[in-house]
Amino acid sequence: MEGGKGVAVTNGMSAGAWAAAGGVGTFSGVNADSYDENGRLIPQIYKGKTRRERHEELVAYGIRGGIAQARIAHDMAGGRGRLHMNVLWEMGGAERVLQGVLEGARGLIHGITCGAGMPYRLAEIADKFRVHYYPIVSSARAFSALWKRSYRKYADWLGGVVYEDPWLAGGHNGLSNNENPREPQSPYPRVAALRKSMREAGTPEVPIFMAGGVWYLREWNDWIDNPELGPIAFQFGTRPLLTKESPIPESWKSRLLRLAKGDVLLHRFSPTGFYSSAVRNDFLRELEERSERQVPYAGEPDETHDAALAVGARGRQVFVPQGALEKVKGWMAEGYTEALRTPDNTLIYVTPQKAQEILRDQINCMGCLSACSFSNWAEKESGTTGRRADPRSFCIQKTLQSIAHGGDIENELMFAGHNAYRFASDPFFANGRVPTVRELVDRIMTGD
Repeated sequence: MEGGKGVAVTNGMSAGAWAAAGGVGTFSGVNADSYDENGRLIPQIYKGKTRRERHEELVAYGIRGGIAQARIAHDMAGGRGRLHMNVLWEMGGAERVLQGVLEGARGLIHGITCGAGMPYRLAEIADKFRVHYYPIVSSARAFSALWKRSYRKYADWLGGVVYEDPWLAGGHNGLSNNENPREPQSPYPRVAALRKSMREAGTPEVPIFMAGGVWYLREWNDWIDNPELGPIAFQFGTRPLLTKESPIPESWKSRLLRLAKGDVLLHRFSPTGFYSSAVRNDFLRELEERSERQVPYAGEPDETHDAALAVGARGRQVFVPQGALEKVKGWMAEGYTEALRTPDNTLIYVTPQKAQEILRDQINCMGCLSACSFSNWAEKESGTTGRRADPRSFCIQKTLQSIAHGGDIENELMFAGHNAYRFASDPFFANGRVPTVRELVDRIMTGD
């Protein structure tokens, strides 16, 4: 199965080619591209004056784009393989986009993969449109909660369960609060526990799709025909990026061939609040440095916050630890003169240009997430998370749209799985070779 990667990184072309090669092609239903009557890309430009108005535009773009990509994928597949749509449950308007696409592309989509949150209503929607659903989970506990609350009522449409390894997969990862991001766990016992939990709950013996870290099938021989694991399938997310049908820009493809081990960083800067994995480029380095220029503050002096500090254009006085005062003076001498408040009663220091960019991006929020820590948008009636907007994060819609459509790859968020460094040593991609999807699938089926 092709792993679905959001915001125009897997589309109808790549998914259709994957299905035509006999696999399961997956196009992204996250802010998918749409086209005019002449086949030209429609830029996602927002004209609404309020966040709520722009959010409605975003949902409309999402439905139109998802239908367009489903049709392209269907035509390319030519009746072969299967076609899935991938949806992030925590994306803005997720249920409306999902139902709108399934309504507008009836009969073209065989299944829905869905993660990034707890998609309790996924099964009910799948049942309504008579398509199979494939929840994406990272633990037996997560699936058990979904099954007990909802999925057991719609067991007939459960097509499989995607286990996405939180330490190996690219994009957003499902690490729980009691799991250490710096101490990876082996996927085998976690998947075995998932199967055991499914069997104890009476779940149909559907395939578990191993996702994250899958490169050569020969490396997973002990998983295949293993009675403890039951039926197993494999999802490829990173490797298909480097194919002719992959819609990512050529600069991105070239960068993948130059990655070294350790170049992919597991971090928590995403405005979703989830951990995520991406290439450690200038974009991520700036976020790391931004958070390092951070000090705690208080409105009134106390035993810990005993040094006065003037903040903002009006020079409002706050108090920081005495030891932090020299750090602040040093940052300001280097040009990081603007102090921005975070929801955790800290200040970060950035340049005036970066401060203006952060403020502009927060103002231009279009509600692409159900709840966004960066802009404090929330889809609920009040339209806010109730917390201060967090300048340590970023506008994820802006950067993912930019990198997918030709933006500077060093200064945008570039998701990738932790095995992406293997492009450089995989003989199939030697000398900068970029295969077709069919060539890649044929190669995968040899074990390599």
